Amino acid sequence: MSGHRPRRSGGRNPRISIPRRSYTEPHINSASPRPPDEELVEREEAIPPTRAFIVRALALLCACSLSVGSHYASYTLGPLKSRLAREIGTSNTEFSLLISAFSLNSTWTPLIGGLMASKLGTTFTSIIATGVIFFGQVLLLLGDVKEDVRLMVFGLFVFGFGVSPLAVVQESIIVRFFKAHGLGISMALGLVAGKFASFISARTSLPLAERFGRHAPFYASTCLAALSFFINLVYMLSSKWLIRGSGTVLEASEIRREARRRSLYDLSEVQALEKVAKKRRIRFKDIPKLGDIFWAYIGLNILCGTVWAPFTHLAANIFERRYGLTEDAASTQASYLLIGSILLYPITGFMVDRIQHPQTVLRMFTLSSVLTLLGYAWLVLPPAWTRTPSPAVAAFATGIGFSPLLLVVLVPQLVPFKFVSTTLGVHKSMEQTGATIFQTIAGLVLDGASPRQRAQGDQSTTQQLLNVFFVFNVLQLLGIIGLSHLDHRRRQAETLEEVIGDEEAEHESEEESTFTGGEGDILASEIGPLSSLEQRKPLLGRRPRADSGASYFPSSCSSQGVCGHSEIRRGRIFACLCAMLVCSAWVLFLSTAWLRLRSRQQRDL
Repeated sequence: MSGHRPRRSGGRNPRISIPRRSYTEPHINSASPRPPDEELVEREEAIPPTRAFIVRALALLCACSLSVGSHYASYTLGPLKSRLAREIGTSNTEFSLLISAFSLNSTWTPLIGGLMASKLGTTFTSIIATGVIFFGQVLLLLGDVKEDVRLMVFGLFVFGFGVSPLAVVQESIIVRFFKAHGLGISMALGLVAGKFASFISARTSLPLAERFGRHAPFYASTCLAALSFFINLVYMLSSKWLIRGSGTVLEASEIRREARRRSLYDLSEVQALEKVAKKRRIRFKDIPKLGDIFWAYIGLNILCGTVWAPFTHLAANIFERRYGLTEDAASTQASYLLIGSILLYPITGFMVDRIQHPQTVLRMFTLSSVLTLLGYAWLVLPPAWTRTPSPAVAAFATGIGFSPLLLVVLVPQLVPFKFVSTTLGVHKSMEQTGATIFQTIAGLVLDGASPRQRAQGDQSTTQQLLNVFFVFNVLQLLGIIGLSHLDHRRRQAETLEEVIGDEEAEHESEEESTFTGGEGDILASEIGPLSSLEQRKPLLGRRPRADSGASYFPSSCSSQGVCGHSEIRRGRIFACLCAMLVCSAWVLFLSTAWLRLRSRQQRDL
């Protein structure tokens, strides 16, 4: 009769072995040991570090290429506003509807994109997104050729179905491959590719139109959208090799496929894999339980969408009106608003990876808001005093040169790994909601709400719009300060919990050593010391106490107790408010399009 031999310290625990796969799920910022049912698979052969690095670099190259077409197409229209008004007869409101059309679907598709990425996997979701973007871009091109603004709006509407899901997928892919291998710099490089394409678009769309005709920028963006779709096909075909060669965590959809494949010969492994897949499955109803600090972050995204995107699309026309610049000079100045990200994203990613202070990201975020506020303050001053937009361009370009990256890298610090893609979806949704609402309102403001405003000319409406931008930037700065305060309180609660937990653990250890006797003392010496504070640290907050009746979910709970029903109830209220805000964006866009969007015959009158 054979007995179980005691295992050596540090030896492997019993687990299911599946060659060349890894189902482990360590949290990005946590060194805590994984639960036994998460440690299902351990590699049977080590992957050389050099090979893993090369494979991850190839995966990053593919991820960077996915959004080149969508970013180029998104910034084609801004420099062409005056030309479209002159050649097609578009009004300020119609142009704003064009811009809002591709961001309108981004008010809800990021949520679906995050859930699709969780359910279907990032590979299949990215194929759908890039295919939809290419189809929408073709419709936009046809609308421009036929001088049909309504078809152009519809093309951008279709285009918008894929933009935000693709961004969520791209960021999720990078988090997946690089969460433990320099996430900050990797995410920066991934976002730089899109920002570089946006800068090239803003810089070249008007020269292309002047040299080859108005349709040339749309042909270029259509070709790049097709290129992104082709690269996505390459990524899909090579995704299994990339995952296997880099030791990357499998997604829930991939685990389910593995379970179905193994159901033919090993039911025990299937049950274990399905258990892990179920743990990684995301339920939409869990979002309200993410805590107050999560909803403060979401509110900040709404303000960021209001402050950032509309101005970058309207800047060329604003500079042309306010400072009397030519179309080419104004579009050149406006294109420099996008160059900051190309230079600052890698630097920011490196700093995020290297600086270990817990509030580094939020302090950098505060700096970015101050810089954009200075840019708006310069533009708000009378143009007779300032004479040039260059200082405002420099301040604003520096401010938005690293802040969008900070919004993304902040997510893994707020939620568990399985909620990263969904949280990225909520973040994109609310940011685009703010951008869509204000973009539509901006067009109405520039056209003038009354005959008196229209009689006063462009300077009056432009001044009003800049004043509103300035006010929202002040609110954004206050929102960042509030989020920083909540984060500081949460970290204080975690520190207090660690101290209390350490004292309780020592007390329990003393009691156990008193009652176990000699055998217990020997067993204690075999097990070794308790885990470190870092290993016992909860993922995002306090652990629930045994006598607490409140439901617990990782969040921003105070040190006085776990997340109770009141915080969950507030989360549901915030979720309802966000849904109402999305609905208001749709109502505003559709009503404005119904009243202000004209046919070609009506514009010719």
